[in-house]
Amino acid sequence: MNKKVEIIAEVKTHSPFGWFSNKSWDELFNVANKIGDIISIHTDSRWNGSFELLQKARKLTQKPILAKGIHENDELIQRAINAGADWVLVVGRIPKIHLDKCMIEPLTLQELKSIPNNLRVVWNSRDLFTGEIKKESFAEARTLYKRWLCQASNIKTINDIEIGADAVLVGTHLLDFAKSLTRFT
Repeated sequence: MNKKVEIIAEVKTHSPFGWFSNKSWDELFNVANKIGDIISIHTDSRWNGSFELLQKARKLTQKPILAKGIHENDELIQRAINAGADWVLVVGRIPKIHLDKCMIEPLTLQELKSIPNNLRVVWNSRDLFTGEIKKESFAEARTLYKRWLCQASNIKTINDIEIGADAVLVGTHLLDFAKSLTRFT
């Protein structure tokens, strides 16, 4: 890696696709707080998240926090910011409020093409509705979007970071990823 890639460390105890961590939320938070430049806290109950956990995290760190969820309406964005989020992930749409505090996750490359160049974008290699790996790659997304682009999902170690990623969002494999960092020892 030639440039510093931001680490968005996700506190995730389970996913709706059958994955469960053997670590508690608090244990995962401690790892995320140690290695992350930004801490990602789920607000969506399908990932065992809540706005209360977001408030709890805000009390435990001074680092920036990303409220991770679908946030299908602007009221949920405002609720996340009120609960202490510095950033809010918004999936499949461009919100009407707080664009300067939103990271947009398009569902397809076609959606990615319509995102204004001044926004932060998260390219997730996993389909959030099925859990399957998308056919479209990060490299394809990078070709289409020249500004800040975060690689998300299926990142186990630093060796999985794609060329051109400005950031990585690491959740399921947080512990393995942390071990792969020389600064974590």
